[in-house]
Amino acid sequence: MIVYLNGKAYKAKPDETVLQLALRNGIYIPHLCYHEKTGKAAKCRACVVEVEGMPGLKTSCNLPVSDGMYVTINSEKVLQAQRVVVDLALSSGQHDCLSCEQNGDCELQDAAYYLGIERPSFQLYDDKYEMDDSSEFIRVDRSKCINCGRCVEGCNYTVVNEVLNFGNRGFETKIVFDGDLPMGTSACVQCGECVQLCPVGCLIDKRAIGSGRVWELEKVETVCPYCGVGCRFEVHIDRKREKIVRVTGVEDSPTNNGMLCVKGRYGFDFVNSEERLTSPLIKENGKFKEASWDEAISLVASKLSSLKKEFGSDSIAGLASAKVTNEENFVFQKLIRKEVGTNNIDHCARL
Repeated sequence: MIVYLNGKAYKAKPDETVLQLALRNGIYIPHLCYHEKTGKAAKCRACVVEVEGMPGLKTSCNLPVSDGMYVTINSEKVLQAQRVVVDLALSSGQHDCLSCEQNGDCELQDAAYYLGIERPSFQLYDDKYEMDDSSEFIRVDRSKCINCGRCVEGCNYTVVNEVLNFGNRGFETKIVFDGDLPMGTSACVQCGECVQLCPVGCLIDKRAIGSGRVWELEKVETVCPYCGVGCRFEVHIDRKREKIVRVTGVEDSPTNNGMLCVKGRYGFDFVNSEERLTSPLIKENGKFKEASWDEAISLVASKLSSLKKEFGSDSIAGLASAKVTNEENFVFQKLIRKEVGTNNIDHCARL
């Protein structure tokens, strides 16, 4: 199937939309309500395009491709319509880009830059919007919300926690938690999926505020250390302080598709904890002392051997850890079953 974008032919997949085709080929079309996980939305109207043979402008995020389709994505008519949409979004909130935590990682900012919008043209913002700081890990600043609905879709249909929704109508429309409770007293489990899906600075990791913006942090991909699922995520590191600022899920991970639980997303305090062990400890005369790995492993091996010899293999049991990988747990159970000679092996992921 061939689709023409601005006169250039692209090979399209039968089940994709015009926006997906464009993004897959590195072509930017402004979009605010669309996300790959939350699917077709057509709420914000920022992604409109012209299609030959179709009247008016069409939202590219829910427009299926068809063979021979001619799409224009940057005509003056298209750009003018996109400018109005993005301008209204900028005007309807307090989007202080210079001081916003999302500066440099904001999709509204990207769209405004692409369309050449330097400042809002309208005065729609009302400072009655409240700041919700009631939850443990997430700050909700409704003055920056653009009502794109991505957090609502993600909460209800991606992680299926069913806490977020829209409340009120018209200019009073806002995101609400459990019928308009503070986030901290709602049924929210603080998984942070809404934060990851938010295209602006409305939903922010609270502990990351003031700790560095996107260009100041190094992103390193790794595997979550908490359970055996193997969720992939990126740690955002401030190399000046050698400190983890925030964690985000890897969107194209086949294991977790960008989703994380509260432990994976926010439970990284132990990395820089002053109480974290940095070497093995051996107890002598009732007190722990630091030891080398060779010394510690030799002691454990000798103790296990003496117990096995005196009391038999079933006098020994092994408890596997939820904080290591499946592969490491597999090796550990082989050690207990084959080398120690017992089936007394268990594992618990409820930390």
